[in-house]
Amino acid sequence: MSVLIVIPARYASTRYPGKPLVALTGATGVARSLIERSWNAAEKVAGVDRIVIATDDDRIRAAAEGFGAEVVMTSSDCRNGTERCAEAHRALGGGFEIVVNLQGDAPLTPPWFVEDLIKGLRAAPDAEIATPVLRCDGAALSSLLSDRKAGRVGGTTAVFAADRRALYFSKEVIPFTAESYAPESETPVFHHVGVYAFRADALASYPAWPTGPLERLEGLEQLRFLEQGHSVLCVHVDARGRQFWELNNPEDVAKIEAMMKDMGLP
Repeated sequence: MSVLIVIPARYASTRYPGKPLVALTGATGVARSLIERSWNAAEKVAGVDRIVIATDDDRIRAAAEGFGAEVVMTSSDCRNGTERCAEAHRALGGGFEIVVNLQGDAPLTPPWFVEDLIKGLRAAPDAEIATPVLRCDGAALSSLLSDRKAGRVGGTTAVFAADRRALYFSKEVIPFTAESYAPESETPVFHHVGVYAFRADALASYPAWPTGPLERLEGLEQLRFLEQGHSVLCVHVDARGRQFWELNNPEDVAKIEAMMKDMGLP
């Protein structure tokens, strides 16, 4: 099956305007923009036929072309990254069997997260969309809870059934647990990793569906699938000792830079 990775990027983020161009300094002291680091993460994924950045902003286009990325210009009418991926796939003439939405705010995404996601979708022929979930340790759960306590909209959590079909995704920390966990111990909470693998037909249908109340309230694009009665397959991925966090707020810059330095990522 042919695979396309699309990295959707917009400048006019409500919570963090200009986020794709924010500089992140790694372990070598070199600063690269968030969008370049996301592109670098995509390049490490095996078995991919093409990678593009999809944007509606000339500043992002210029920066992306400056480090050698292929850019597809899309409409400013796209309501979220999935709609932008659908438009980019159409603009390229379609033809890819699996389209991966690698959101441009997760530069720490290891390549095996995406590789396992693609394998998971291929192994479930009845699934239309798949997305990774990562079990939180006590330290990660504490970070999620700290964001909520401070009133910040941070990472997303997921709950799913025994067959790994998603029950719900939320910016709140779900499921609730009253227990305390040591930093390196397992918890019952799963961090949703913001990557999606779509079969082409499902992705093409998505923009025509209305935005439902849950998607509107949570600001989570994948809820449109659940609200339209389509299942979302959750693929459990293993961090293999790697730290993971997304850049959601300005406060996350220092956190991600510290993680890159700790892991020796350039």
